[in-house]
Amino acid sequence: MPLPNFLVIGAPKSGTTALHAALSRHPALHLSPVKEPKHFLTDGPPPVRGGPGDAQTYREHVWRRADYEALFDDAPPGALTGEATPFYLYDLDAQRRIHAAVPGARLIAVLRDPVERAHSNWTHLWSAGLEPIGDVVKACAAEPQRVAEGWSHFWHYVGLGRYGAQLRHLFTLFPREQVLVFRYRDLIDRPAETLDRICAFLGVEQGLLEGVPRENVTAHPVAGGRHRVLSALLRSGVRVLPESAGGRLAERIETLLQRSGPARRPLTWEQRRALIPYFAADIEVLQEVTGEEFGDWVRPRPRSGGLVGARPPGQRQARNGRLGEETT
Repeated sequence: MPLPNFLVIGAPKSGTTALHAALSRHPALHLSPVKEPKHFLTDGPPPVRGGPGDAQTYREHVWRRADYEALFDDAPPGALTGEATPFYLYDLDAQRRIHAAVPGARLIAVLRDPVERAHSNWTHLWSAGLEPIGDVVKACAAEPQRVAEGWSHFWHYVGLGRYGAQLRHLFTLFPREQVLVFRYRDLIDRPAETLDRICAFLGVEQGLLEGVPRENVTAHPVAGGRHRVLSALLRSGVRVLPESAGGRLAERIETLLQRSGPARRPLTWEQRRALIPYFAADIEVLQEVTGEEFGDWVRPRPRSGGLVGARPPGQRQARNGRLGEETT
């Protein structure tokens, strides 16, 4: 079975889950039923340890070649196959593995304001009860230690948003005509136009996809005794119990944490100003690499956070790329 024709490679918390769902509706495209197989993140079995919740994430990697290829077995004849693992752009070894395996693949990268992306990423893990630091600025400051201790990519709030260096490396492997780069705000503000742009890039019929579903919307549970107790229970080891027991309990606790959580709260200018220096130099690299202007990313934002509003009723936050409905 051939490997996928295209890959959505980044970035996390930039609408890739919604994009995967939207593209799945096109009759000429077949997206893997697992949204984030993470196949190219390792050469073999993934690690078994990391940060809070990482053990469960690693268990869900589709790392065996036969299992990965099986994700595309149900593709209709003639359909283009694809998957979306938003860590591929960040992981330079993954870029090399993709090039070795499918050098002709078309690659799609969605770039979000890196400060907003980091905040959404932090909120996602806070909402899931896994992030122990209740302040995004302090959590970003803790990143070097977390990376040194082997915490998985999703904890790299700063590193994931340094797109300039990532794209510079990618373009040493793939010709630019095989890579489509666009902004997250295009997906939000002009979904039909952006989806047509993607379809044109992939060479399939345009005009069939009109909107992007609201998927993986992040809630923002309020800090307090309830959140502290439930989060501590998750981080204490519930997630590494057998899937039949610990996994179900972890999902129930996540549902309790997120059920009454309001929409993600915007960053203050003080928080944004504290985080911009992490990305300023890389934004200059990004502008050089792409020839586009990203100066708005180092300025205050007229609108900030929560661009997709409150979570749709009954939706539970995606866990490791797998969507789910609320449980009781």
